Amino acid sequence: MEKTPKLSHRVNAGMLKFRFREKGSEINVLCLGAHPDDIEIGCGGTILKLIEEVDEAQFNWVVFSGDQKRAEEARMSADTLIDKRRMNKFEIKKFRESYFPYDGASIKDYFEELKEAVSPDIVFTHYRDDAHQDHRLVSNLTWNIFRDNLILEYEIPKYDGDLGIPNLFVHLDDSIVKKKIKTLLDVYRTQVGRKWFTEDTFRSILRIRGMESNSPSKYAEAFHCRKIVF
Repeated sequence: MEKTPKLSHRVNAGMLKFRFREKGSEINVLCLGAHPDDIEIGCGGTILKLIEEVDEAQFNWVVFSGDQKRAEEARMSADTLIDKRRMNKFEIKKFRESYFPYDGASIKDYFEELKEAVSPDIVFTHYRDDAHQDHRLVSNLTWNIFRDNLILEYEIPKYDGDLGIPNLFVHLDDSIVKKKIKTLLDVYRTQVGRKWFTEDTFRSILRIRGMESNSPSKYAEAFHCRKIVF
């Protein structure tokens, strides 16, 4: 039988707000990222909030590319954010970075295998209109394979200027914001030389989304939720 996340809701200030019921909740989460650090940038704060608020949140973490050094960073980052008892699956694939559309058949084959192995209540994936070709392919195949699951598309700020207009916001306490950013900067040492890979970049997008959603803490992560059954 298909599982559905347990939700409660309340109306406040013109917004319909949903939250997972904390006590007795069992949620299986699938996190998909084209590259190491994508998941953490896009939904690292929401992952931390789920861990705090949901008794039995379990995670499956899949990154589709990464050389040995970056794979080590991805493992270290996941271990920092998620206790091992909550991690059902962790996998780093070796698809060629920046060439995903040309290796699409092999990546889809892996998605088919993943569907048989994981039955997620929530799938975090890339934004469908992301300008990066690897991100778009992962998003498109997510919708192709996990069409009966709740899919939340996260966003990644970058040079292309392709941020959209999200419609689902997760408010984050400052402690979660600090842990997310610290993990990114401490773990992903291969990326810290990049001009955009800085604390102010990560904090600014969280602040903007917090402003847009009237977050009491000032910060939020935002997602595109294209289909939800109410």
